Amino acid sequence: MEKKKKQTIGRVSLAVMGVLLLILVIQYLPEIVKLTFSVEDFRDYILSLGQFGPISFILFQILQTVIAPIPGEVIQIAGGYIYGISLGTFYSIIGLLLGAILAFYFTRYLGGEFIKRLLNKEKSKWITIMLDSNKFSVFLFIVFVIPGLPKDFLIFAAGLTPIKPIRFFLILLIARFPWVLASAGVGSNIYQGNYLPTIIISIVAVLAFILGLVFKDKIINALSQKNNK
Repeated sequence: MEKKKKQTIGRVSLAVMGVLLLILVIQYLPEIVKLTFSVEDFRDYILSLGQFGPISFILFQILQTVIAPIPGEVIQIAGGYIYGISLGTFYSIIGLLLGAILAFYFTRYLGGEFIKRLLNKEKSKWITIMLDSNKFSVFLFIVFVIPGLPKDFLIFAAGLTPIKPIRFFLILLIARFPWVLASAGVGSNIYQGNYLPTIIISIVAVLAFILGLVFKDKIINALSQKNNK
């Protein structure tokens, strides 16, 4: 009975947060997207909020993870540009984790049927195949760690599986941390005028992204075939 009560409270809390987030997105999304077009403008806005700046930045990262109207790298580069590598990475990771928690539990407790309907579409069927894989954790790590592979929707889809939440969030953090750190490094070096490290990190990141994009279908097919064996 106590467990059922906790689940009910959790579902109601998620529903309330979802509605509030939806209202904020509908009302402010155009301004939010416009604000992130300029790292300098974004920095000025965050710093103008004073002690609430970090909270606002984390909310931007949560929004990016849940709604994904903005590339995550943009926010993470801005984090390094505003707060430096250490704090920029820390705030981005906090936002990424909180956004992933919202998405994961939204599917698990509220929106499972809605996510299933989206997975039935042709372009998402590869995710459905992998959800039933006994190597789902390995698949998650590969998708999260390779740039260019679709990630955001997979966070929602993972809520349909029996994977333990702690395991899922650890995989997400371990796989995404190097790229969040690299993005914050780029932002920090741009702000400090250290362009050589910025160029080197950017070249590596762009090459990794292009390779991930080019070989996306082959990687997905290879993982799917392994699952079918």
